[in-house]
Amino acid sequence: MSSFRRRHHMSVVTTRPLIVFLLIASFGILFAGCGSSETEPEDVVFTQEELEQARELARRSAEDASGAAIGVQPLSQTGAALPSSAPVVDLTMVPTYNAIRTSMSTGQGNLYRVTFEFVNIRSEPKSTASTLGRRVRGESFDVLEFVDAAWAKVRLEGDKVGYVSAQYLARVVPEERFAEEKKKFEGLLFVDFAFVNVRAAPDQKSEKLGELPANALVRPLSQEGTWVKVAFSGRDGYVSTQYLSPFLPTILVRQESFTVPVLHYRLSQQDALDALGRHIATLTQNGMKIVTLREFAEMLLTQEKRDVRIDPKTVVLTVADVTPDNVVAVSDALRRGNIRATIFLQTRHLGLQGITEKTLLSLVASGHDLQSAGHTGDDLRPLTNEQVQLELTQSRKMIEEVTKKPVLAVLYPLGGTNDRVMQLAAQAGYLFGVTNASGRTFPREGLLRMPSITVAPQQTGEEVLAAVKGG
Repeated sequence: MSSFRRRHHMSVVTTRPLIVFLLIASFGILFAGCGSSETEPEDVVFTQEELEQARELARRSAEDASGAAIGVQPLSQTGAALPSSAPVVDLTMVPTYNAIRTSMSTGQGNLYRVTFEFVNIRSEPKSTASTLGRRVRGESFDVLEFVDAAWAKVRLEGDKVGYVSAQYLARVVPEERFAEEKKKFEGLLFVDFAFVNVRAAPDQKSEKLGELPANALVRPLSQEGTWVKVAFSGRDGYVSTQYLSPFLPTILVRQESFTVPVLHYRLSQQDALDALGRHIATLTQNGMKIVTLREFAEMLLTQEKRDVRIDPKTVVLTVADVTPDNVVAVSDALRRGNIRATIFLQTRHLGLQGITEKTLLSLVASGHDLQSAGHTGDDLRPLTNEQVQLELTQSRKMIEEVTKKPVLAVLYPLGGTNDRVMQLAAQAGYLFGVTNASGRTFPREGLLRMPSITVAPQQTGEEVLAAVKGG
């Protein structure tokens, strides 16, 4: 029978413990037939039959309950193990995040954004009409007109038209165009009742010319006391203002750029934690509002629903280079200063022998915001698309599984990014991407390329305050 020779010196691969256990057990049985020895032989010889048995055991144990083979984990550039394919992460917020990052400044027609989870497109302006399709939150329509207060006529592909419920749409404009947009609807009223009678004269006892249905739009020709004169069926009619209300579609005012300094403390710098406490004390004494990236994201999400302004003294605080050796010191220092921060984690450090689940939950309970610094710490720019996706989704998955909170920001390893990496970060469900580019102002479409201010431990609180203020 032919034999196969295996060298004792073998390379180690990462695989499931079950596979390793079964292989060891099977080889142990085979080794028992060779006799015991206190010193392991230099070479071990297997027969073809024995080798096939070992392969069969490995194949069986490498299959999950569905019969799909489980691949061996490849190694990253730094040697840390990653799974062979990107894990499944929640991508339901991707359309919303894309909408948040989209500028609505000029030259975009009469676009109205979907503000509900989804909205149906109807063939007629009524809820019982046939459905032509739907669009989801964050997508937009070119509104041709409001047929009444309840329905908007919209342009579809191929010059077709449809009708959408107006309550699920909002016009998103920069602050400088709000007054102009509002003026378009100045003086426009709608029937805020089941119907309203149109009279020949401004008197309840005068001749009834007809009715206006609920939600009908009315642009008065003039007003006489509690009556407005309107054009109706080729003649003048009068409607009581008791049944009318001003019409104004939802208009959301958003900033197109932000002056929100992102302070970045790197714990690889000696005494960074001590400096952080001193600096934040100076900033808060001067009225600065210290927030996490998650809190900043909540402000942006609120802006998608109603007109809110971001405090001009807002400062985002981030901490990086967190390791198993310094994570406790980080927690203690932030607690002493009563400080909440965004803490960026390389998820290769997570585990029983690293930053434990208990530590992560303690940080979350203290109000800290845990976000991704990638998995291995490799620079994303030279990696393939598949490798970048793996880095971004793996780190998201690992943090989210413990904290039960969405991971929405990534600190690009080595602080660098490019258009391709940013696109992949967007596809992986990130709203923010933080770079090491210096700056304190960024446009809305630059949320995946946010600059930061890397703070040196030797800086004084006054110097950091000046950097935050742009002095």
